[in-house]
Amino acid sequence: MQSIIGWDIGGAHLKAARVEAGQIVNVVQIASPLWQGIEELNCAFAEAKRLLGPADLNAATMTAELADAFSSRSEGVARVAQIAVAELKPQRLVFYAGPAGMVAPEAIAAYSQIVASANWHASATLAARHFADCLFADMGSTTCDIIPIRGGKLAAQGYGDAERMAHGELVYAGVVRSFLMAGLSLVPFRGRWVPLMNEWFANMSDVYRILGELPEGADIMQTADQRDKSVAASEARLARQIGLDAQETEPWELARLARHFAEAQLRMVTDGAHLVLSKGKFAADAPLIGAGVGRFVLKRLAQRLDLPYVDFSDLVEAVPEIRHKAADCAPACAVALLAL
Repeated sequence: MQSIIGWDIGGAHLKAARVEAGQIVNVVQIASPLWQGIEELNCAFAEAKRLLGPADLNAATMTAELADAFSSRSEGVARVAQIAVAELKPQRLVFYAGPAGMVAPEAIAAYSQIVASANWHASATLAARHFADCLFADMGSTTCDIIPIRGGKLAAQGYGDAERMAHGELVYAGVVRSFLMAGLSLVPFRGRWVPLMNEWFANMSDVYRILGELPEGADIMQTADQRDKSVAASEARLARQIGLDAQETEPWELARLARHFAEAQLRMVTDGAHLVLSKGKFAADAPLIGAGVGRFVLKRLAQRLDLPYVDFSDLVEAVPEIRHKAADCAPACAVALLAL
């Protein structure tokens, strides 16, 4: 029985999924903040290997090459690949290169441009095996991918991050790490529009924690102020974003403010989806396939777009207790299954 581990190597998290006999049997997600140094990736690999054990084959995709620890994306691809090879030897390792499929580590330089940030392509390719026409969306801690699939093929107009952002296929909206001051300049509070402080005082994890919507285990990063992850602490961070202490506000006021931030983020994602959908006709019953830790937001997106919703977990075979985690970490699962 062949075992495969799929790796999604990001600049904030390392995600990995173990597949045995075509079934996902374990999934892990480990904080790996590369802006603090590339040694964070070594630490994350060590923890993941402890939890998952070795495998006959490892298949990896990455977005970590964008981390500012590297001077360029090509340098990042080469360095991340080098670390992965060193961490996983002597096990066999291949890298996902989008339309070129799996490539060996020694071919990384030749395929650098399509190995870079290709995790969305792996997940959407797996979705296309199940639905000839659909809109695939993966909303994670930092970004949201919105990929059209028509006739069983990916119909994305962009491939690299710059192109994908221009086409609405990559929206910088996530349910954990997104900075509150990044998308809005004014917010409603006490009957007037008030400006936001242009400081990282709070993020979207605080918003969804206050609203009671943040999935368990979604936020494994440190908070903006290094304090705890209680609702009260999140309220304090949110209040500071508009220049107040929590004691100067009422909980209902902060909950209402949090709802505005959540609505604004949903509008951003909805705008991206409308742009994508405007570029070609879909089958009348084409669903939205939702993946990522932000699936609770994507369900609302499907309602706004009047599309049926299908969860990514319904596309894969997984042991029952980790089905939700498999959907949270869709690219890691997809790259493992595509390597079968």
